[in-house]
Amino acid sequence: MFYETVKGSRSWKNAFLGQKRQLKAVDHVSFDVYRNEVFGLLGPNGSGKSTLIRLLSTLLFPDSGRMTVFGYDAVKNQQEIRRLINRVSVEASFFKKLSAMENLRYAARIYSLSQEEGGQKAFYILSRLGINEEKAHTSLENLSRGMQQKVAIARALMTSPTLVLLDEPTTGLDPKSKRDVQEFVEEVMDTHDATIILTTHDMDEAERLCDRIAIIDQGKIVALDTAEGLKKQIGTDSLEDVFFRLTGKSWEDVQADEDCE
Repeated sequence: MFYETVKGSRSWKNAFLGQKRQLKAVDHVSFDVYRNEVFGLLGPNGSGKSTLIRLLSTLLFPDSGRMTVFGYDAVKNQQEIRRLINRVSVEASFFKKLSAMENLRYAARIYSLSQEEGGQKAFYILSRLGINEEKAHTSLENLSRGMQQKVAIARALMTSPTLVLLDEPTTGLDPKSKRDVQEFVEEVMDTHDATIILTTHDMDEAERLCDRIAIIDQGKIVALDTAEGLKKQIGTDSLEDVFFRLTGKSWEDVQADEDCE
């Protein structure tokens, strides 16, 4: 179980005025995530979802508050936490001259898997995600962004992590690839003793995959419940209606956020 009381901020310098500005990316967020559940962070771009993932993965530190992952303090016990988690993000890095299979075999060696086990796992996961043998042996630089995203997911699942952090895992994927990834996430939950935290701005994806959903906007959690519970709170049959009602946003606002990203 995780318990969060987190405040995070990020700052940048105005390129024209030379003035530092500060944005509260995560503002006094508090929530529990239970073992073996898929916990969703649903929010528009810039809402603080990815910042929370970076905090949980110990890539950022909170300005105040306390954050624990399976009892480990995220500031004091970074190495212990990193042994338990794997993270997938849209900015995943690879050896672009190497093929998908070569990248996964390299990851397998880092994870101390044998050559045989690493090869078998890599082949199974890639094929399960819809990457055929020809694509598996194609250099990453010659694969589409969607294919590279699938390889990032495959790499995260080469081991059996206790916690998987999926940061917008289907962003940029075509509908079939998105479905492949979603089905594989469901398979992971059925066959592995794993907990998943998933960030998304896709309402259908959140409703399909998540046991509970936290709606986050401007760094704050504005609601947390099951999809059905959230809909009952608002009195609607649509998670989209819940999202727009609680965040005060419209489709035009969400589209503008995506265009600016």
